[in-house]
Amino acid sequence: MLSCGRGIADITGEPADTGMLGYGKSWQRSDGIHLRLRSRAFVIADGDRRILIVVNDLPMVFDSVRRALLDQLQQRYGAVYTEHNTMITATHTHCGPGGYSHHRLYHSNTGGFRPKTFAAIVDGMTEAVVRAHDDLSPAVLTLSHGELRDASANRSKVAFDNNPASDRAWFPDAVDPQTTLLRIERDGRAVGAINWFAVHNTSMTNANTLISGDNKGYAAYHWERLVAGVDYLDRRPDDFVAAFAQTNAGDLTPNLDLQPGRGPTADELENTRIIGLRQYEAAARLMTEPGRTIADGIDSRLTHVDLSAVMVRPEFTGDGREHRTGAPVGGASALAGSEEDGPAFRGFHEGRNPLWDGVSSLIYRRTPGLRDVQAPKALVVGGLRGHYVARGAPVQLLRIGPLYLLGIPAEVTIVAGLRLRRTVAAIVGAQLADVLVVGYTNGYLHYITTPEEYETQQYEGGSTLFGRWTLPALQQVASELATAMRDGRPAAYGDPEPDLSQRLRPARPRIPHDRSPAGREFGDVLVEPRRHYRPGDVVTAVFVAAYPNNDLHRNGTYLEIQRRAPEGWSTVADDGDWSTTFRWRRTRSGQLAVVTWTVPADACGEYRIRCYGKARRQVLRPYSGSSRLFTIENEGGHHAHRTPPP
Repeated sequence: MLSCGRGIADITGEPADTGMLGYGKSWQRSDGIHLRLRSRAFVIADGDRRILIVVNDLPMVFDSVRRALLDQLQQRYGAVYTEHNTMITATHTHCGPGGYSHHRLYHSNTGGFRPKTFAAIVDGMTEAVVRAHDDLSPAVLTLSHGELRDASANRSKVAFDNNPASDRAWFPDAVDPQTTLLRIERDGRAVGAINWFAVHNTSMTNANTLISGDNKGYAAYHWERLVAGVDYLDRRPDDFVAAFAQTNAGDLTPNLDLQPGRGPTADELENTRIIGLRQYEAAARLMTEPGRTIADGIDSRLTHVDLSAVMVRPEFTGDGREHRTGAPVGGASALAGSEEDGPAFRGFHEGRNPLWDGVSSLIYRRTPGLRDVQAPKALVVGGLRGHYVARGAPVQLLRIGPLYLLGIPAEVTIVAGLRLRRTVAAIVGAQLADVLVVGYTNGYLHYITTPEEYETQQYEGGSTLFGRWTLPALQQVASELATAMRDGRPAAYGDPEPDLSQRLRPARPRIPHDRSPAGREFGDVLVEPRRHYRPGDVVTAVFVAAYPNNDLHRNGTYLEIQRRAPEGWSTVADDGDWSTTFRWRRTRSGQLAVVTWTVPADACGEYRIRCYGKARRQVLRPYSGSSRLFTIENEGGHHAHRTPPP
């Protein structure tokens, strides 16, 4: 019988003055929190064999945080959790603080490396794993598959349509509808689940500056908090843990109207909730199906490959000839961004860019080797030498009974994912549905497209840095991993990405002095709530505040919504709840915290808003503030205490 352990912890980084990672916009700098980011860890054991899956509400997983987490685990547990059996993956929210990579490209809007955000992520991931390790006990694991067809759309249809008919036929709607659930039960009771579904975590646009886990973060929050009654600030051993992980989401958008922030509604917040809710509902339906019980079969393989120098054998290239990958180069269409999720730089377009195409054509005539690797990409960001992007790809294959997880450190399109899945399935003898490509895993190397998709040079093709033969190179690597697993022998280790932790350029943020306005103290209320509200109204209070980056309140909160009860005050919401927002503001006279609460349908009675922080006056000193009482008028309603019933 298998054993399983679950753990969850807060990984929210700096909520103020920190560039957000994903869209790469200079103006998208954090100024508060809508939904906290969390790490969810699952240990699965079969006798002495273990695998560890860590799903993180992060834009990307970089070698920096992966290496730091593995170091922490080695210090605690020795060789129990290693890079071979530990899969660290990201949900790819675009609303998380950046600055935690060791590669410079990802510091374009953070001013450099951000140690506080880096520490919050690594410490939180470590806590989640420790909790999962301590939670390990016998469990029943059940595998189920279903379909979800109204939570994604193909944002790169021109590229998709350039694939062979046999590939396109597998996805008649140009989306990957498969949703996969691994259910975890103890004593007949569900205690956790991992869901895999392909959709970009970009319901929130680049205009948003509040930290958020986006649609996958909401899906997990809804299941854990609203359905299972989990209290993130008062953790209990039997708390339900739900992770919503990615697969091959490279060309799939949640913006169903193919415009940023649009579809199914014109409200990006509501879209985030709806797309997240649909993922939850699809997973919840699978919880009620019999599925296949997994009795045994835990295994793992990992290899490192330099994607800038792979010689790809003819059986993988499709044209019967040998080809090679090349040094990373960004194309003009990469700088255009995805029109459906978030355009990037003016003057660049998906597809044709006549000026850059013309210049690149001249270069290709003189360098046929480069032409074979990169054409027809319009060469713009050439070389990417030094430590701007990674070149080393840790490619991983995990087995959990009939389920095979191929970890790829990149954003993989659905047809590229299909080819990788077919490669592995044919070797290990698995059903295709039981082989998943888990993108955004163990590192980040941008996009993986098919050679046919690459030919069209849409955003994803321009972002396939190592050229048109990148996917065949990864199919070759995947086949070697699958063969090693099938034959019960180790895989070649390869050459890992170098450790860059000693070559960092720390950011130099402009930290404001903590000072309160004349006649005011930290925590004082500047704008009080109204006296009366009804469900659906938005309650607002404004407090005198200090710099929130002084203390990230990880595993804590900057705010509480409290209801008066006969026995005293009970907390019904905090800054990790969907119904609240915490927004920081810098003014000429000091700093403000603007707290909002959208009143739930079942709220009634007397409430107040509490605000917390730490002010730096030679040393950090905690402060708190409380609004005046306000009343929620709701005929027949009653508000639950902090932990709602399941």
